Amino acid sequence: MKRNEMSDISIFVEVAQANGFRAAAERLNLGAGSVSEAVQRLEDRLGVRLFDRTTRKISLTTLGQQLFEDSLPAINDLESALRSLDDAKGTVGGVLRLNAPKSSGPFFLDKLVCEYCALYPDASVELTYDDRKVDLVTSGIDAVIRFEHMLELDTHAVPIGPDLDMTVVGAPEYLNTRGTPHVPDELLEHDGLYFAIGSARNPAPWVFGNQGETYSVAPKRRVVVNNINTLIDYAKSGIGLAYTYTFPARPLIETGQLVEVLKGMVPPRPRHTINYLTKRNMPMRLRAFINLAKNAK
Repeated sequence: MKRNEMSDISIFVEVAQANGFRAAAERLNLGAGSVSEAVQRLEDRLGVRLFDRTTRKISLTTLGQQLFEDSLPAINDLESALRSLDDAKGTVGGVLRLNAPKSSGPFFLDKLVCEYCALYPDASVELTYDDRKVDLVTSGIDAVIRFEHMLELDTHAVPIGPDLDMTVVGAPEYLNTRGTPHVPDELLEHDGLYFAIGSARNPAPWVFGNQGETYSVAPKRRVVVNNINTLIDYAKSGIGLAYTYTFPARPLIETGQLVEVLKGMVPPRPRHTINYLTKRNMPMRLRAFINLAKNAK
C-alpha cells in the first residue's frame, strides 16, 4: 500500500468516528477541503461510495461500514505504536479525548481539565458533554466518565471526583401551599421535578435510605429535564419539589430561596468513575489524566 493510500484510509476512519468532515478536520488539524478530497480520492480508487451525504449529515454506506470495521484495528495498532514512542520519551502530549455527563463539569471536571492543561502544555483536550452510551472501541474516545452505577461493560474503572450528596428542595411558597413532606411516602402527594439521564424517557429515580436499605418513591412527574441548573430554577419558581445534587442548590438554600426537606433521608449517589478499555499500551496523556484525577480534591 502506498503512503498516501494509508493516509486516506486514516482520514476516512477519522471522518467515520467524528461523524462529519468538519469535526474530523478539526481533530486532524487539516482543512475541511483536504479531508473531503482524501475521502473522495479513496472512493474513486475503490470504485465505491463510502458515505451517503446530505447538506445536514453524513452516514456510512454498507461498504463504508465494512471498510471502517476492517480498518479500525490496524489504525488503532498504528496509533498504539506511536503512543509507545511517546511513552518511551516520557512525554505527555497529543489529543486526550474524553466523554462525560453534563453534570460532571461544575462538580469537578472543568477544574480538572484546566489543571491538566496547565501541567501538560504539549497535550490538548477534546471534551464532549454527553449522557448517551459511548462505544470506546469505535468512537476514538480515550475514556468516558460516568457514575459508578453506569459502568461500561468490559472496561477498567477508577473512581474520581467528590461524593455526590443529594437533597430534596422546594420553594417556600410551594411548601406553604402544598405542605412539607416529613417522610418520603408523603412525596406521592407532591409534584416532582426530575433530572433526566440522557433523555426525558430516563429520569433519575428518587432514592431514600432507611437503616442501611434504600428504596425509591416516585412523585407525580411535573417536569423532566436533563440540565441540573434548569431543574433548580424550576424548583425556585415553585412548580414542584426537585431531587437534586446538594452542591448546585446550596447557594439558593443558604439565601432562603429553596428549602431542604427530608434531611438525613437522602443517601449520596455513587462517585463518578473514569472508564477505559485496557491498561496495556495506555497513552501517557490518559495515564497522566487518571493520576491527576485520582489525587484531585
